[in-house]
Amino acid sequence: MMKSPVFLCDSISGAYLYFYFMAKKHSRRRRSLGKRNKRGGLLRSLRTLVVSAVVSFGVATWAINPQLIESIDIDALVTALDLDRFIGERQTSLPAASVEGYVQTSFAECKGFFPEQKPPMVPAGEALRELCFTPFAILHSGKTKTPVFVAQRLNRQMLKAGQEIERTDRFYEEARLPRAERASLKDYKGTGYDRGHMSPAGDMHNEEAMAQSFSLANIVPQDAQHNRGAWSSVENDTRKYVMRAQGDVYIFTGPVYEPQPETIGERQVAVPTYIYKVVYDATTGMTRVHWHENSSEQVMGKPISYQKFVRRTGLDFLGLSH
Repeated sequence: MMKSPVFLCDSISGAYLYFYFMAKKHSRRRRSLGKRNKRGGLLRSLRTLVVSAVVSFGVATWAINPQLIESIDIDALVTALDLDRFIGERQTSLPAASVEGYVQTSFAECKGFFPEQKPPMVPAGEALRELCFTPFAILHSGKTKTPVFVAQRLNRQMLKAGQEIERTDRFYEEARLPRAERASLKDYKGTGYDRGHMSPAGDMHNEEAMAQSFSLANIVPQDAQHNRGAWSSVENDTRKYVMRAQGDVYIFTGPVYEPQPETIGERQVAVPTYIYKVVYDATTGMTRVHWHENSSEQVMGKPISYQKFVRRTGLDFLGLSH
């Protein structure tokens, strides 16, 4: 028997928030489907009402009894409400292979996170899916259950706008991804690894962006000391640079894996060996690449050249190789 839905924020509320923020944008398309889809529309509306009521009840109950979070089987509840099908459509799959082993990303609805609105070609891989969020875009790997990269466009005005935004710390499972391709909250529990942001919460410019930054699609298993030490310094230094910049700064962050990486949890979320951050100033052309081992022994260190980064990863965000 499924456990009582006392608290749902950590997983379902993220998906619910996404649907809420995107509903108005896509309402015109839904209305145009015609009479033949009326039954499906009614079912979706009823499911929306159920999710809204359950989430509201969960939030109120958690406020009174926060310790009850451990008793909830989130996966069972998501399955029962059929949320995978209901809100799992806002992503784009890439082909598994292409000429010379590369595929072209599209990010049709969020090209603005890339210089000159030109998403990159990337090495072909299994279960690659594009996800658009308000503050960033993600190419996600269903093989590693983590991002391949997270792309941001950041500027001084955005950072200033976010200075008063409170960090939420409400991590949630990304329901737009198929269940077999995504990490769950349970995967990280008791592992000793931090849930390390690729696009950091400190970069977020409004409450919606802050909430979305806690999607597990934006997270990798990160050494705790590295996450809170050397990597935190990289994030802080990047924000300081953005505050000095005269215009937009594009930032690409992601993990790098060994051929047979360590994994955590039932869904086998891959643990990266390295983590990178590419910083590109569109006004001056300045490019800086931070390359860190995912280890407690990693110190701040010097940036590496962009050319070396491309050779190591096959990723060319600035279009210099493909």
